Amino acid sequence: MGSQTPVRLGIRTHHQPCAACRMLRRRCDSNCILAPYFPGDEPDKFAGVHKVFGASNVIKMIQMVEETNREDAVKALVYEARARLRDPVYGSTGTIFQLQKTVQDLKLQLKSTNARVLELQQQKDQLLGIFMNVDHLDVLSSVDHGPSFSLDYEDSMASNLLIGKHH
Repeated sequence: MGSQTPVRLGIRTHHQPCAACRMLRRRCDSNCILAPYFPGDEPDKFAGVHKVFGASNVIKMIQMVEETNREDAVKALVYEARARLRDPVYGSTGTIFQLQKTVQDLKLQLKSTNARVLELQQQKDQLLGIFMNVDHLDVLSSVDHGPSFSLDYEDSMASNLLIGKHH
């Protein structure tokens, strides 16, 4: 993460203090265990962790973790601290419960939607079956029995009078 950049002041090299040392108002030297994880330009990151866990506990926790895993451990501490500041009772557990409930609600919604899709597919299949039978019956009735009705001359005259045509 953000490492310190030395600034030359005359002959001596001076390190920019990390956010932790700035907040704690102590001298930040090159052996500062917090400097690699809490750069000076990210003061809020350490402020939250310090408020929730305390500086000495943060140092102890970082020292307990293998150096290769410290960056991930600090990210977890920062995440938990922010969650605790948002929700002092449940912290990140509250977020996990909320996400689990959302997943459960979405599963129910998906199940309901899938049932509705199946229902609509069945209705579509029934309608297609009805249309296929109607078309099939129309074709059969015109082939087997001829036209289903016929107009004679008088019926033709009556229908012309109804629609306004005169012979």
